[in-house]
Amino acid sequence: MRRVDPGGVESDLVERIGDWIARADPSGPPPLLGIAGSQGSGKSTLARTVAERFDCAALSLDDVYLTKAERRALAAQVHPLFAVRGPPGTHDLNLLNAVIDRLRRAGPGDETPLPRFDKLADDRAPRADWPVFLGRPRAVVVEGWCLGATPEDAQALATPVNDLERVRDPDGVWRRAVNARLAGDYAETFARLDTLVFLRAPAFERVLDWRAEQEAGLMGVQRLTPERRAALGDFIQHYERLTRHMLAGGVGADLILALDDRRNPVGAVGRLARS
Repeated sequence: MRRVDPGGVESDLVERIGDWIARADPSGPPPLLGIAGSQGSGKSTLARTVAERFDCAALSLDDVYLTKAERRALAAQVHPLFAVRGPPGTHDLNLLNAVIDRLRRAGPGDETPLPRFDKLADDRAPRADWPVFLGRPRAVVVEGWCLGATPEDAQALATPVNDLERVRDPDGVWRRAVNARLAGDYAETFARLDTLVFLRAPAFERVLDWRAEQEAGLMGVQRLTPERRAALGDFIQHYERLTRHMLAGGVGADLILALDDRRNPVGAVGRLARS
């Protein structure tokens, strides 16, 4: 295996994906590639690299979150934790599937707006600010941290995994609702993927390190303050249960690329499914 480049993309994997795209039937709809991985694993960089190299359209689960108002309504109706974007239940899958369908039907002269979410505003960006994909993509790439995640069994849901669940979801209402969505409309959306790559972190504990590195880079600083790192640690508790489940095998991926602490690939299991 080759080492990753500074952006975290493994060059051999990019070439394998390119070969997979080239084998697709040109008379059929563009194939649908999924890329999953914990926060900071390099999935967004990989999706962007594939899109640029092979003339593909790239979509992110992060860009199809429910609006702030929709999440507030969900929090009032189901559980307060649904106000926080990220876990299953906080995405607009109807929007995602509609955009995928439009891209797969697109002709050479068509224009397809691609959703964008403004994380600073914690709300969906105005449609006028969405970028537009021109023409027919060779493939559609969807990246997201929980793509392919499988539901947990009831026994696993019974025990909280962190302070967030113990204090704010003591009766398990939130985690059962998340799990039900995974077994329902999320599973239906994941089943649309022609193949799924999972960038597997060595442990959940690395997620905070990688997320802190990302944020420090965006802020132009060498490292975050202890206070900001602690706040990030609290935030990723929303992702902890499902991330640990996926790392333990709870993900329906065709190709799993294991990463070390520095995001270097150390092994691969499986292969890209035929499109």
